Amino acid sequence: MKESCLPSWERELLDAPIVDVHEHHIPTIFLSNRVHLLDLFRHSYAAWTLRRPYPLPSEHEREDSSEPVMESFGWEHLSPYLDQRGSNSFVRNLSRGILAIHGVEDAKEIHQGNWEALNARVIQSHLQKGFQANILKRANITRVITDDYTDPLLDARTCFGSGYYSVMRINAFALGWHPDSKDHNGNSAMQLLDRAGLHPETFEDYLEALGFLTRQMKNRGQLALKNALAYDRSISFSAPNLDLARRAWGKRNPAETEKLAFGDYIADHFCKLAAEIDVPIQMHLGTALIRGSHPMHVAGLVERNPGTRFLLMHLAYPWSRDLLAMAFVYRNIWIDLTWSWLLSPSHFESALHEAIEILPDEGRMMLGGDNWHIEETFGTMQTFRQLLLKTFHEKVVSGYFSERDALRLGHRILHENAQSFFAHA
Repeated sequence: MKESCLPSWERELLDAPIVDVHEHHIPTIFLSNRVHLLDLFRHSYAAWTLRRPYPLPSEHEREDSSEPVMESFGWEHLSPYLDQRGSNSFVRNLSRGILAIHGVEDAKEIHQGNWEALNARVIQSHLQKGFQANILKRANITRVITDDYTDPLLDARTCFGSGYYSVMRINAFALGWHPDSKDHNGNSAMQLLDRAGLHPETFEDYLEALGFLTRQMKNRGQLALKNALAYDRSISFSAPNLDLARRAWGKRNPAETEKLAFGDYIADHFCKLAAEIDVPIQMHLGTALIRGSHPMHVAGLVERNPGTRFLLMHLAYPWSRDLLAMAFVYRNIWIDLTWSWLLSPSHFESALHEAIEILPDEGRMMLGGDNWHIEETFGTMQTFRQLLLKTFHEKVVSGYFSERDALRLGHRILHENAQSFFAHA
């Protein structure tokens, strides 16, 4: 249906502003002026269809550097995405975003006959100063919170401008028992603390240093802590055990029980710090190290920290119903819909129907793009608006709620909830 034929409430939501609560806009990738068509696929979720960028415990292979590299390539390099994996939702979403921005003669798909013209447009666009900011404006994304996992202390305002904020990832700190220990992104807690002028010698010093670093977050434009430990370990966090956690300190290779106790203690410590300074904790759920990433694993952590606001992410695919039940029971849980519709639009629609029905109030849902390049972010937000309107239309037609209800809830999901939840967004 053409936009001009849509009901007024649907047209309004198509044009409504978005506060984007989760991106991976990393300066060296997002702002690079050396980008071609193949880069967009390599640095996107489409690339995950070829190879995951994180190893399982039984694997040792890691991705190469993610920095864009200009090189000659041909259709044979794009074909594995578009011909062999063209039905995958990640691939289709990215392709739609690329075509919407760089489209050649209203092409409906990227194919062997138009990829070179598209590639030329991608290269030329990324050479233009302000290209990314212009596309954000076109998508009506007014604020962005980015997670630069390569730099957990990033002040995003310095490189992206005043519309950007960032989060502080805690993974390295939850694995920071020794200077050589690093998280799955290669971050060292001791190196990060050293940058801040902090040099803990004891475990107690370490806890104090983490407190100082957390209390300085707002000075760096950081609005939340980010727990992505589902990529490093199980997210089943036991009650803090100070004695066992302390035993890991200073050891190059502590016992597994000591490592887990260290991470358990630090995760809980950050929850208390977050409550102290009133910042939320974003937490990755689902997929990742999938045996240990079920949302119910974090129930104990949520229960032990009733004063901490948790923004639980990705609809915990494939356990979305479990997550929604938790959000009904625990009123310190909010839901970040990010990424779930990229993985499976049909699952997302079903889960969104249930979320509308079960969440205790309308302030619980928000969204983000979770992408590296502007093309994927643009496609992601287009896809979200379409799925949101489709779901709301079904709710209105069925008589579940009115057009007025749909309009109110739509504005809340797109921007109002995030503005309230992140005090400075």
